[in-house]
Amino acid sequence: MRAAWLTDIHLDFLSRHACDEFFATIASHNPDAVFLTGDISVAPLLLTHLEAMGQALSQPIYFVLGNHDFYHGSMTAVRTAVRECAHAHPLLTYLPEAGVVPLTPSTALVGHDGWGDSRYGNYATSPVKLNDHVLIKELTGLTPHELQHHLMRLGDESASYLRETLPLAFNRYRHVILLTHVPPFRESCWYQGHVSNDEWLPFFACQAVGAVLRETMEARPQCQLTVYCGHTHNSGTAHVLPNLTVFTGAAEYGTPQVNGVIDVE
Repeated sequence: MRAAWLTDIHLDFLSRHACDEFFATIASHNPDAVFLTGDISVAPLLLTHLEAMGQALSQPIYFVLGNHDFYHGSMTAVRTAVRECAHAHPLLTYLPEAGVVPLTPSTALVGHDGWGDSRYGNYATSPVKLNDHVLIKELTGLTPHELQHHLMRLGDESASYLRETLPLAFNRYRHVILLTHVPPFRESCWYQGHVSNDEWLPFFACQAVGAVLRETMEARPQCQLTVYCGHTHNSGTAHVLPNLTVFTGAAEYGTPQVNGVIDVE
């Protein structure tokens, strides 16, 4: 099967006509499925854009959410609404609700949103302030210590899900594809061809997820895990282990693209 991979498409920057043109571009690749690794839109427009994509394409759309998808909203409310939307549209699959998704006899798909969990880099001295901390309800009005605690909890949530789900997938499949928004390793957090520095790493990579992935794959040398993520808007490939590869996708506001067409065996 062939899957079109998209990341950080930020449809809120596009007119309806431009969205339709982008959906036509996706369809022109003739994929059997679409993989979408977050930052689809912003909270007030997210369901509209998901439904429009589901109506424009005739292929299953497997997706996770990114930080921008919660802007001008609440994480709890957005996730609840997205679950309901996906349940009502047979082509939309929100991966944290789906568990292990069979793709081929040897390959399965799993996914979770992920979050920059403040553990990489140096959170305490970083001057970086993200819109996340102003525009997402659960992250506003917090002291630096409270914010770090919340970021860690979000990272742990994704890690816990994958700690349970990946072994289930590998019990039945030799190869697993993981979709997540935030790069799970320092070496997969790309910026202009280099790894991000310690000021940005706390917010652009998820150590908790990376630790689970490394542990899982070190225990299964006969299996293969391929990760697709975004968030940094810069592309790169990290060969973390012989059986663990992470692809990070590039993006530009207002100019969404198909990051690649993946041949799934």
